[in-house]
Amino acid sequence: MSHDIERGADAGVGVAVAQFAPGDDVDANLASIRTLATAAAARGARLIVFPEYSSFFVPELGESTVAAAEPLDGHFGVSVAALAKVLGVFIVAGMVEQTMGGDRVYNTVVAVGPAGERLAVYRKLHLYDAFGQKESDWVVPGAVEPPETFVVDGLTVALQTCYDLRFPEMTRRLADAGADIVACPSEWVRGPLKEHHWRTLVTARALENTLFVAAADHAPPVGVGNSMIVDPMGVVVAAIGDGSGVTLNWVTRQRVLDVRAVNPALQLRRFGVQER
Repeated sequence: MSHDIERGADAGVGVAVAQFAPGDDVDANLASIRTLATAAAARGARLIVFPEYSSFFVPELGESTVAAAEPLDGHFGVSVAALAKVLGVFIVAGMVEQTMGGDRVYNTVVAVGPAGERLAVYRKLHLYDAFGQKESDWVVPGAVEPPETFVVDGLTVALQTCYDLRFPEMTRRLADAGADIVACPSEWVRGPLKEHHWRTLVTARALENTLFVAAADHAPPVGVGNSMIVDPMGVVVAAIGDGSGVTLNWVTRQRVLDVRAVNPALQLRRFGVQER
């Protein structure tokens, strides 16, 4: 199930999160992406955020994950870019990207635009070596580089992934790069209190940085679901339950500016972010 806020007279840019459970068949995953993106576009979405590992996912990372890795301009990347062009939308999706060494992969997020062009790439910085998992056995962390952002109808969008949510300086860095919206593809693994962590962290990253967060998770049984869009005041303005589907909200930069006028926390802070 999903919940959308109805469009008002002063509505801005349609932003959607799409939730599904990717598997080990790339073409089947692309079919799900096509169906969900088409539905989101029909409802007015201009930006559609899909989960982490949308190209390929198995519950236990391993040799099959490495074998499924593609270059950015491989079958998955080209197909998602072509879909964005057909629908006239911006799409953000997680994929398994090849590395030079070939024995591990990058956990990558790619953003494409309505001209079919690649706009931004982000390789996950904080790997999920926690809660009994060790993503770094099979994934190489991305290099620390200036954030790549892109603009959707006047709104600046930045990228991060899943476990990054547990590191507040990560999203703060994106706020410093000018982000109005942070797109956060995720595969938030289920477990004791994990849905509580998900809701709390997504909300906190939006609230403390006075920006929108569009967080797309896997549907159960592995992910917690509950994909959501949170506004700069920490209000969940659109959300999905535990099924596959899309939900959307209309986002304006004026909302960001209005909240920052009331709560100038970014301006009043005493500390910055440094690479460790």
